[in-house]
Amino acid sequence: MPTKLPSRADHVGSFLRPREIIEARQHVSADNLSRGQLRNIEDAAIAELVEWQKSLGLKAITDGEFRRYFFHTDFLLQLAGVEERGGLKKAFKNDAGKDVSFAPPVMVVTGKIAHQRPIQLADYQYLAGKVGEGFMPKVTIPSPTMLHFRAGRAGIPEDVYPTMDEFYADVAAAYRAEVDSLVAAGCRYIQMDDTNLAYLCDDEQRADAAKRGMDPDATTRQYAKLINDSFASAPADMIKAIHLCRGNFRSSWAAEGGYEPVAEIMFNELDIDAFFLEYDDPRSGDFAPLRFLPKGKTVVLGLVTTKLGELENKDDIKRRIDEAAKFADIDQLALSPQCGFASTVHGNDITTEQQAAKIRLCVEVAQEVWG
Repeated sequence: MPTKLPSRADHVGSFLRPREIIEARQHVSADNLSRGQLRNIEDAAIAELVEWQKSLGLKAITDGEFRRYFFHTDFLLQLAGVEERGGLKKAFKNDAGKDVSFAPPVMVVTGKIAHQRPIQLADYQYLAGKVGEGFMPKVTIPSPTMLHFRAGRAGIPEDVYPTMDEFYADVAAAYRAEVDSLVAAGCRYIQMDDTNLAYLCDDEQRADAAKRGMDPDATTRQYAKLINDSFASAPADMIKAIHLCRGNFRSSWAAEGGYEPVAEIMFNELDIDAFFLEYDDPRSGDFAPLRFLPKGKTVVLGLVTTKLGELENKDDIKRRIDEAAKFADIDQLALSPQCGFASTVHGNDITTEQQAAKIRLCVEVAQEVWG
């Protein structure tokens, strides 16, 4: 069965922010520039980015998340009942052997969760107006699980939500309202970015979750239901994707471990068309978990790293695709970089030229493997 994706070469969504956007944000913080002026600068940069993606051979086109500071907070804070608090300090690790200390902000539930207004609609409409025939605008949003995992039940006040079922129902309803607003505008490709299913592959993170009172396997199943409920109103021609991320901050990561602990539940209980999985280094484990992939779903192999500038060898990538094809039908596979190039405004420690070379490599390999 052919993949629903517009191309066998795809990408996770974010790209390195241009200097003019970074500087404009600083000017807004210092009250030297209005939000409207910032948006005009973002518009111009996104228009350029769209043409750049098309020139590299991509068919799925994003706005690079140029309008966001973090991949998740800008979205989640627009829901009623969500506030930002200081994060859990976490030593992100990198290939230089140094720890990068970073406390991603934690989303805290302070009231009933509700969709107050369309969040991505204006951004989607601008992007769709620039993409043109033969290309597909893709919207990336944080997974609804981001409102639960880091704090667990302790982050959800019992006076607001006496039962967790009520909480999950409200979160899913808020997400459905957002999906509906995008669908009405013509959007047919949404990807949810989820660090938590990936964290549930990590022994240390699973142990930490258990300390927060969570059963890791039951949580995986609950998250699958939550994501399904969030997409429940999506039409049949919508591409529903999910990206599992082990943390991505300035070329560093937060979690490790293969997909075995979550694979069977994830592939079979998540009603998702495409799974973007990180497979750029040994931390990601082997391809054996792909044996659980049922017919009709696609795994996008993240074999090209966004963390390091050095370009992968084409033959090595093809060899790894062959290894993956021992566990899943090659017609159910595709290729992408392992993550975005800038999950936060800081971006990974690579150059824009290296970023372009990585995308070009994915496009060329996909054409040679799948035609």
